[in-house]
Amino acid sequence: MNESTMPAAEATSYAAEGGVALITLTSPPVNALSAKMRQGILDGLARAAADPDVRAVVITGAGRIFCAGADITEFGKPPVAPTLPDLLSGVEESVKPVVAAINGAALGGGCELTLACHGRVGSAAAAIGLPEIKLGIIPGAGGTQRLPRILAPADAFAMMLKGDPVKAPKAKALGLLDEVVEADDLLPAARRLALAFADKGDWPVTGKRSVENSPEARAAFDAAAAEARKKSGDLLNTGALIRSVEAAFDKSLDDGLAVEREEFKTLVASDQSKALRHVFFAERAAARVPGIGKDVKARKVEKVAVIGAGTMGGGISMAFANAGIAVRVIETSEDLLAKGLERIRGTYAASVKRGSLSEADLQKRMALIEGQVGLSAAGEADMIIEAAFEDMGVKREIFGELARVAKPGAVIATNTSYLDVNEIASAAPGREADVIGLHFFSPANVMRLLEVVRGDRTAPDVLETGLSIGRKIGKLPVVSGVCFGFIGNRMLAQRTRAAERLLLSGVSPSEVDDAITGFGFRMGQFAMLDLAGIDIGWRTRKAFGGFAPIGDRLAELGRFGQKTGRGFYLYPEGARKGVPDPEVAQIIAEEAEARGVSSETLTGEEIVERLFYPMVNEGTRILQEGISYRPSDIDLVWINGYGWPSWTGGPMFWADGVGLAKIVASLEAQAKRFDAPELEPAPLLRRLAEEGKGFQSLKEGA
Repeated sequence: MNESTMPAAEATSYAAEGGVALITLTSPPVNALSAKMRQGILDGLARAAADPDVRAVVITGAGRIFCAGADITEFGKPPVAPTLPDLLSGVEESVKPVVAAINGAALGGGCELTLACHGRVGSAAAAIGLPEIKLGIIPGAGGTQRLPRILAPADAFAMMLKGDPVKAPKAKALGLLDEVVEADDLLPAARRLALAFADKGDWPVTGKRSVENSPEARAAFDAAAAEARKKSGDLLNTGALIRSVEAAFDKSLDDGLAVEREEFKTLVASDQSKALRHVFFAERAAARVPGIGKDVKARKVEKVAVIGAGTMGGGISMAFANAGIAVRVIETSEDLLAKGLERIRGTYAASVKRGSLSEADLQKRMALIEGQVGLSAAGEADMIIEAAFEDMGVKREIFGELARVAKPGAVIATNTSYLDVNEIASAAPGREADVIGLHFFSPANVMRLLEVVRGDRTAPDVLETGLSIGRKIGKLPVVSGVCFGFIGNRMLAQRTRAAERLLLSGVSPSEVDDAITGFGFRMGQFAMLDLAGIDIGWRTRKAFGGFAPIGDRLAELGRFGQKTGRGFYLYPEGARKGVPDPEVAQIIAEEAEARGVSSETLTGEEIVERLFYPMVNEGTRILQEGISYRPSDIDLVWINGYGWPSWTGGPMFWADGVGLAKIVASLEAQAKRFDAPELEPAPLLRRLAEEGKGFQSLKEGA
């Protein structure tokens, strides 16, 4: 074997044996395509081209990942030669065949590297994807041009639009991989394919292929593009991706690459992309919890018990079953249990009817869910999640019993949305360290957010278990401290107050909702309350306090929303979309007169400010109090739990763009106008505004 390091020694290595040069990407764990690595690969190709004993080239990755993509730290900076497009052109135009031996994930630029190769062999662990859509951009080094030349254009578009990696078996079925082999045979198989190309004297060059442009292929793509515009037309990169793939149909590779590059450059500089990159890094930061070192290991969780078979308990049970984890649903009676299990089966059956789940998967998931009556049935569980009625007395009674029946080491969680986790834990004497809050969002089998609430006495490994199990069931866990409503609902309460103040100021429910949906939310404040049920917030306010005079009046009149056909809107004959109701306008006018509030005429932008500035203020208090470790955690909560548009980066990131000084001035004016002390700017917000800084300047725990 002839082996030596390349000039970019820390990024690549080179070895030649049996007529094949092996270029290995040696910057684990992710093997990002830095400038040094790009140069190292090109140097390796040049060396192979000059060596008469080398007939073909194989590129692979060291460690568990082939290549996780471009070096994202280079975004927004002047390009460093050789650029990624330069590298891929060099690979594609190699005078000797190049085969990618994909040993793990090949993502983004790593995927584009494999597309430029003349063949692709994957191990069973291979996963190939172009996740750029999640960063507010599109593939920028030929992905939009080469992938449709390998796959059916509609399949290529769908893969890029979703952004999720495709596992090896599916990649082979799509035509993205030539072969899938066991890990031990990966390099031998890649060598065999490369030498077969060399023996033949011909190999497939992606850029020379034509995109399938039959009427059927074009119609399939056009339908997928139309659906994408309908679902995510607010995102600039949706349109850019559509235009780039359209170019692949009609243009040469070089001309298509030029279209893609211009679209990419525009997106990288856009506010949307900056916001989505913030969200991308925020998700990784959320996994870092102060005080939880690498030596802290999660407890083993194989059996889960869920207390309560209602809507929330059923959804939580489904989330575990969907992840292949056995779960026992516990109720107080056989009747309630039967109704709960039937509700779960019905939800799965609806998925089967829609075609998103097979009948076999329904049976498999239902087999993982069993029902029992009585809390003693939780004794075998490694994790117990209480999802009972939101009442402290009920929860204290349950936790008192769980302290007795739960096995040693079992994690005992509460799904409370508002209540004090420390008080709940105190009802389980001797087990306080095992208690944690796991606040799922409804529907729990669908919603991605999981607020992991750290009590004062929660053990570090229990917290780590909450985070770990959240990720296993496909959730995004975000840690919160203990306070009323935690991160999300505490801020939502301020938006509710603000929305009610707007009504009293003469702004109609539809004007408020239009401003919110115009900002990017899928549903407005009052349409959301009507859908969820006005009575839910009303009962919470009666128990814990709050300000919603209009909402309370409507609830007292039995106007609970869609389920009663009347709420903030009227829903004639079971309609799902409400229409304005003169009776509501009259109630608002009466309440405004009683409180001496004069009417205002506000623009949509002013309505947004009145709604969201108080939320930012409350978010600042949450940071001040240490309830949230970082502003980006707050952003994740609102994006994943409440529908805040991801392309604005979340409330705290958005606030930085607005300018904190502007927010402080507005809050001061509102506090004075409405005699509302809660609108007085938080001390931390004032300090940052005075210093000309934003939330992004804060360190964890600041």
